Amino acid sequence: MQDLEHFIRGLPKAELHLHIEGSLEPELMFALGQRNKVDIPFKTVEEVRAAYAFSNLQDFLDIYYQGANVLQTEQDFQALANDYFKRLHADGGVHAEIFFDPETHTDRGLPFSVAIEGLLQGMRDAEAEYGITSKLIMCFLRHLDEESSFRTLKAAEPYLDRIAGVGLDSSEKGHPPSKFARVFKAAKSHGLKRVAHAGEEGPPEYVYEALDVLHVDRIDHGNRALEDAALTQRLVREEMTLTVCPLSNLKLCVIHDLKDHPMKRMLDLGMKATCNSDDPAYFGGYVGDNYLRTAEALGLSRAEIVQLAKNSFTGSFLDAAAISKHVMAVDAFAAVNQL
Repeated sequence: MQDLEHFIRGLPKAELHLHIEGSLEPELMFALGQRNKVDIPFKTVEEVRAAYAFSNLQDFLDIYYQGANVLQTEQDFQALANDYFKRLHADGGVHAEIFFDPETHTDRGLPFSVAIEGLLQGMRDAEAEYGITSKLIMCFLRHLDEESSFRTLKAAEPYLDRIAGVGLDSSEKGHPPSKFARVFKAAKSHGLKRVAHAGEEGPPEYVYEALDVLHVDRIDHGNRALEDAALTQRLVREEMTLTVCPLSNLKLCVIHDLKDHPMKRMLDLGMKATCNSDDPAYFGGYVGDNYLRTAEALGLSRAEIVQLAKNSFTGSFLDAAAISKHVMAVDAFAAVNQL
């Protein structure tokens, strides 16, 4: 156990599926709520943690949007990012491609600039303090209409040189990727990468739509793609990266036991799976814990753990030279650290 944990925490890795608002720990939620005089429906940190007993995605989203209300200033978003990057550094993370949800904030009256300016400063802080590089992915909330997404893309125009891509998150059921075909086409015309949550709670058809209608560069989650053999083979053939989130899947009852998680099956099939934390403050573990608990539950080999780390870089939006450097660092670490 200690050898495995030491190996995993030290292994260089990137995180490709992280909602920065989902890294809002209860302690910071309370501190910001008090500083900004924002009421939250909990009296103690313990009450917040007790509320994190979700039975599905929507239960989680309800409390997630409540918690975001405490984020009011650029400094709040900077503090949120600083908190996350400190934990990523402790887990051996050297690169992150983080999601943020502008509509969560603009719909409650905050200017678009408040969230992004604070996050960009936090990203600069992380590079200066830890050497961690990062990219920002702006997500559209799929429970809202496509016109809201277009307004968000318009508001983002002054920042497009600092936004790597667009994503699609929030309630998956009943909101297929095709609902956002036009705005994703517009994002592509701006030179932005495209990713989308598909196949977490939604069916394999949503994964097909993400590929064929949105023309995504990565699939976020993608677990249910395994229900369709032809789709699985296509994902392997096209080397499509899946940003898989094991502890999230467990917490949201996508699976009922980590021993049933499809991560090992994905790797056995040759799928380009990565290991990520999703919304770690709510789901009980940052990226290191996701690696560790999944490796323990599934009996992942040293080679499989190393492959997950390599996939996190080759599936990133870094340039080829940076990817090569990071992959060599993974190999160098693995060469001198045994399990």
